[in-house]
Amino acid sequence: MINSKTTETSNDYVIRVLDSPADVDASDWDALLFQQRQATPFMRHAYLNALHASGCATPQTGWTPKFFLLEHQARLHAAAVLYLKTHSHGEYVFDWAWANAYAQHGLAYYPKALCAVPFTPVPGSRLLARNQAGREQLAAGMLDWCQRQQLSGLHSLFAADEDLAAFEAAGLLPRHTVQFHWHNATPAYTDFEAFLNQLTPDKRKKIRQERRKVADAGVRFRVLEGSQISPADWDFFYQCYERTYLEHDNAPYLNREFFSRMASAMPEDWLLFVAERDGRAIAASLIALNASCVAAARQAGVQTVQRVAYGRYWGALERVDCLHFEACYYQPLQWCIANGYQRFEGGAQGEHKLARAAAGHHPQRALAGAAAIHGSGRAFFKRRARRYPGLCGRAGAAQPAQIRHYTCTVRCVCTPSPCTPRVMVWPARKNTGGFLPMPTPGGVPVVITSPLCRLMKRLR
Repeated sequence: MINSKTTETSNDYVIRVLDSPADVDASDWDALLFQQRQATPFMRHAYLNALHASGCATPQTGWTPKFFLLEHQARLHAAAVLYLKTHSHGEYVFDWAWANAYAQHGLAYYPKALCAVPFTPVPGSRLLARNQAGREQLAAGMLDWCQRQQLSGLHSLFAADEDLAAFEAAGLLPRHTVQFHWHNATPAYTDFEAFLNQLTPDKRKKIRQERRKVADAGVRFRVLEGSQISPADWDFFYQCYERTYLEHDNAPYLNREFFSRMASAMPEDWLLFVAERDGRAIAASLIALNASCVAAARQAGVQTVQRVAYGRYWGALERVDCLHFEACYYQPLQWCIANGYQRFEGGAQGEHKLARAAAGHHPQRALAGAAAIHGSGRAFFKRRARRYPGLCGRAGAAQPAQIRHYTCTVRCVCTPSPCTPRVMVWPARKNTGGFLPMPTPGGVPVVITSPLCRLMKRLR
């Protein structure tokens, strides 16, 4: 068993595994992050530390962090954060059917290892490294660590292409999902109307009608960036954010302390839209920016880094028709165009965004859910992967959207053996490309007849 601050050696590299972001040098971590091709603010030390220090992502909430530091000649060469998970909440990639199949066949799916940012389905660098060799060395070291911990699997979500290559070199198989990203034109749109003019007449008419409904309802917006967001604004935003979760009978993943830490540690990476009517604030939409990543790149002499905005959180205290799209999509797009941003990532899922995206590439075929297991099961899942085209297969080639797919990886690293199930058994319903959870009162076990169950029988 490897505990915190235990070192491992591999050739002339040393891997240290630490239990807390407080044990990691923030400047060294961020310096490595800002060298990555797809750096995002969500991998900044301040962001990860805020998740931990606020109590949002801790062992008590089912997120036990392990920081892997690959050092070469006393210099940080590569780094990554891995979480030991006792559930699958907060990932935005569904593997409940895996947990169901394991439990129904007497196997323990949890804890599992996850290389991702908690509650953040944003593609970006996960293996921070100075070169690809160091990235592959880190991936291999993480997999070896997971094997010796006898974990059910190692997963990486929303990783960059170079991370995927490193994980695949270590023997992991990919599974894909789709996201919908808006891209500015080249040359850039002059204003929102120029963007609308690139759409079909029907799409253009629909967006104008939706925006008119919000304006006719008397709703106006205040736009606050960085330090302009006051504590009172943060309080109101959190009231809206919390209400969105409570309306669905869920507790929010993030608490008020987390956002207080964001306001003090990395204010430049946040943009807030506040909707007001009759002088009262009624809704809010919080957008993340990669401003700190762009500033660091330019300080290093790199001028080609794209400016990106990320749709993150929203909530409303009053119901107004079409307000959600105005606050979370049209207002951010209008701001991105006015401020020279090249890309807006609206978040995970959402086929409805097809009708509201800019002209761009045709949909790319992507797998909604596949996985990797040793032996015959590995080949089985490869065959299953080719049979499910996933969401892109339904999108239609003529939709005016630029669609990017991002790869997740998973590998079962321990030898399956009978054991006491440690997960609640949920029923599942079939969906395109995989299975999604469908809770029932009391978590009553329901037998799933699916390829996953047949596969688990084969493993037994």
